[in-house]
Parts: sequence; C-alpha cells; structure tokens
Amino acid sequence: MSRRRAHIAMVGIPAISHTLPSLEVIRELVARGHRVTYANDAHLADVIKPTGAALVPYDSTLPVVDNDWPADPIAAMTVFLDDAIQALPQLRAAYDHDPADLYLYDIGAYAGRAIAEAQGRPAAQLSPTFVAWEGYEQEVAAQIMALPGAGAYQAKFAAWLAGCGAVTTEVNAFCGPPGRAIALIPKAMQPNADRVDEEVVTFVGPCLGDRADQGRWERPAGAGRVLLVSLGSAYTRQPGFYRECLAAFGDLPGWHVVLQIGRHVDPAELGHIPAGVEVHPWVPQLAILEQADAFVTHAGMGSSGEGLYCGLPMIAVPQGAEQPMNADRLVELGVARRVDTAEATAEVLRAALLDLTGDSEVARRAAELRDQVRAEGGTARAADLIEEMLG
Repeated sequence: MSRRRAHIAMVGIPAISHTLPSLEVIRELVARGHRVTYANDAHLADVIKPTGAALVPYDSTLPVVDNDWPADPIAAMTVFLDDAIQALPQLRAAYDHDPADLYLYDIGAYAGRAIAEAQGRPAAQLSPTFVAWEGYEQEVAAQIMALPGAGAYQAKFAAWLAGCGAVTTEVNAFCGPPGRAIALIPKAMQPNADRVDEEVVTFVGPCLGDRADQGRWERPAGAGRVLLVSLGSAYTRQPGFYRECLAAFGDLPGWHVVLQIGRHVDPAELGHIPAGVEVHPWVPQLAILEQADAFVTHAGMGSSGEGLYCGLPMIAVPQGAEQPMNADRLVELGVARRVDTAEATAEVLRAALLDLTGDSEVARRAAELRDQVRAEGGTARAADLIEEMLG
C-alpha cells in the first residue's frame, strides 16, 4: 500500500501503440491500492479492464479502426485537435463530479491536460514516444508551422484553449514541454537527449509486465533461431512486403519465422507458406521477442524499445510518423540496419539478417543496451514517480 490511497485518472487515446506502453504502470498503481480510472474509447475496454482500472468511456473521432490517417502533417495534427475538442465535454461529464487527485495523460490527449488545468489539479504526461528538447520549437515545430494550413490550425487551437478552461492558453506552450513528464521509452531512443530537461522529464524505459492476458508463445522444439516480423498495428497492409519476407527467410536454414500480417491482409495473398513459418493476424509480441534472436520491425517506439529491452538485432523498415527517425537512431546505436519498404527485396532482407546476426560487435552493443534499458527502472520507477506527485 502506498503512502495514501488516491484517485488517479489516465486520459488516453485509442491508438493501441499509445495505450499498451501505459498499461503496466496503470496495473501497478492499482496494485498499490490506488483507485485508477482510465478514460479512453470503449473499443479498448478489453485491453484496459485487465489492469484493474475502471474504464471511463468516451467516443473518440480518431481514425484508429480503419487507420485512415491523413498524410498531410497539418491535417494529421488537426485530427488530434478535433478529437480533443469533442472529447473534453465527455471528460467533464465524468470528472467534474469526481475529480482525480492526479491526472496522467497521453502525449496526444490534449483534453487530459485541459481538464487538469481547468480543475486546478496536478498532471503529468505519460509519453509513449520521444519528447521535445531545448531547441525543438525552432528546429522542428517552426518548419511544420510554416506549412499550408498551419495558421488556421493555430487559430482553431487558440480559440479552443481560450474557452475550455485551460490555464495555459498559448498554443506553443500548451503543446510544448509539460510541467512534468514520464517518458516510457529508453533514453537511448531520445533525439538530442542531452538537451532534454531531466528536471521535467524522466526516462524510465519500457514499462513491461508478463502480459499473460495477451497470450503465450512457445518456441517450437528444434527451432535453431527465431525471427519475428511485425509492422505493428497501423501499417500492416503490406502483402508485397510479406511475400518478400517469406522469400528471404522462409527457407533459411536454422531459422523459424513468426510473421504478423495484421487483419487487413488475407494469408491467401501470400502464396506458399514454408514449413518453418507461422503466419498470424496478431501475436503476443513481447512473449516472442523474449525468445527470439532477431526482429524485423517498423521501428515504432514501442517495438524499438522492446527490441532493445530484449537485446535483439533489428532490421528497421519504417512506415510513417516518427519511425524513420527511430530507425536511424537504432542504426546509430549499432544494433540495426534500415531497409526502406521500396528497397526491401528478399535479397536485401536476407543479407541484412545474416550480416546483423553474424556480427559480434552488434551482439555486444545489443547486450550493452539491454542492460542500460533495464536499469532505467521501468514500471516500478514510473509508479514511484507518480506517487511522489501525490504529495
């Protein structure tokens, strides 16, 4: 039991890649005796409820079901703003009569910060990806804000802040570094980590548990080495890429391959499936990575962190968002090769795997980074930091 039982509210968004990183922290807070509520879209109820948190459902407008995200950066940012605008009244209906002692909120859940400020309650961002660094506004944000449509976006955001009850009404300040943040990623994956204010941001690394509710995976008897191929949850419509993977790895002596294809690809589109390959729409990723020898990944932040946590060499095939930056960072760390989708032929993929897994320096760096990531503290440290905010 912690120093005092509190009501802690987590405000998330219904993207699974943003929800999974926080789940073990939520589970730990519940285990320590806190009353935890988790505001998110009801379609993630089966993911959230096993943590012991009470789901506070709100209807989200984010395109997470069909993954039809705008390609234009300003349009994509507007999707998140529009969702926050319509979500805040739903959150107010739930929390105005039952305010939390502390609000935690996802980096994309603007309504979470807004309700905390409106109620005068402490808040902390739980970031599933990298955070802004000193100079980010000039080096990155300014370029985005120079794009067509940025002025209208800024005006819409400012108008919302002026009327929603938030204390921070300047857009760049509201979207910039929070007062307190816990980054659920390895510090090694943070760009310009030396320019991040660690009085504000604490890197705790991936917050993992046994994930028994996601299922188990057993390494087949006689499997020499295991390779997992997964493009995550949002970029899985890639039958051509999967066919190249089958050609590259399917008959590779000594290797057993687990291929996750998502729910939008029919296995019949892949053609012949070699005997040493198992194909699934979804897999318990961490359970496999803990027994794997290599990982082909889209380089999402969650998958990158899990790969580092398990000490694996990786082939990074970035698909969108921050993934190209993550892929380049994994290469800089000495544990990966980047292969863009257009270049991902069977020959290139096979050569990258054999090169990585035959390199003793890659193995040494992977083991070194594994130890560094695990030393960051993960779930227990995140929960300790949150309890410290309760006073």
